Amino acid sequence: MITLEGVSKSFQQKIAVHDVSFSLEKGKILGLLGPNGAGKTTIIRMMNRIFVPDKGSIFFNGELLNQKHLRHIGYLPEERGLYKTMTVWEHIKLIGQLRGLSKEDITSNYKFWEEKFDISSWKSKRIEELSKGMAQKVQFICTIIHQPDVLILDEPFSGFDPVNIELIQNEIKAMKDKGKTILLSSHNMKSVEELCDKVVLINQSKKVLEGNVYDLRSQKGEDIYAIRFRGNMIAFVNALWIGFELVGKEELSSDTTVAYVKMRNESTFEDLLRTLLGQVEIEAAWKVLTSMQEIFIQEVAKK
Repeated sequence: MITLEGVSKSFQQKIAVHDVSFSLEKGKILGLLGPNGAGKTTIIRMMNRIFVPDKGSIFFNGELLNQKHLRHIGYLPEERGLYKTMTVWEHIKLIGQLRGLSKEDITSNYKFWEEKFDISSWKSKRIEELSKGMAQKVQFICTIIHQPDVLILDEPFSGFDPVNIELIQNEIKAMKDKGKTILLSSHNMKSVEELCDKVVLINQSKKVLEGNVYDLRSQKGEDIYAIRFRGNMIAFVNALWIGFELVGKEELSSDTTVAYVKMRNESTFEDLLRTLLGQVEIEAAWKVLTSMQEIFIQEVAKK
């Protein structure tokens, strides 16, 4: 839906973004990752026409991105911008009007989110009276009040407690289910694992990694499997013999253990199961995926 082709941006002698290309696919969630200062925010601002690329192009549904496309985009910036002396309703109404909504649509759309977030008592409160988390909810509503097709969310979980993080995550998932296209920039790698279909990692102004989240987590780590079993640990170890290596274990109860096994040589998961059958009672087995946190650290450390 939005495509960047060879996009670069500099500020004086400082290169902020260098030759970055990727696509934000319709109905998908893309995670834009990177350390502080990598260039993520500059990319996001170019996608919102706050900055114009020095080189390269940005397309919206095949057309060069222009002002008319912004009505289809909802942007939640990392630096929150609420007018502190306005009431919640005054602020929501102002944003809705700027997005071209009628008063009836603003009222209807706000009513939906007011009930969803259980915030009916906030309507007459001034923004400055709200806690950081409450203000974040208002900012989120401002981002989606015009029901955009594309959401660009820069650190949307900042300032939220775990309960509200889950609440916002659920809303993001629900929007994806409705066909919304979402770019999520976050340092919360657990949220990236749960929400994103694909990630792009930016480091020192350049794209250094791109791929499907599951594929990256499967490919980047060591070939380690977890086996939950009932039985004798010695029998388990003896059965491994030379094709496998025990690299860790957790005792769940007196007779139930989770063992972590690394493959050696050309051994496969099927080989491992055949080796263990008849020696212990296998309850479950799965591949241990590398976390996005580990992948992030590995890739940034390469420089």
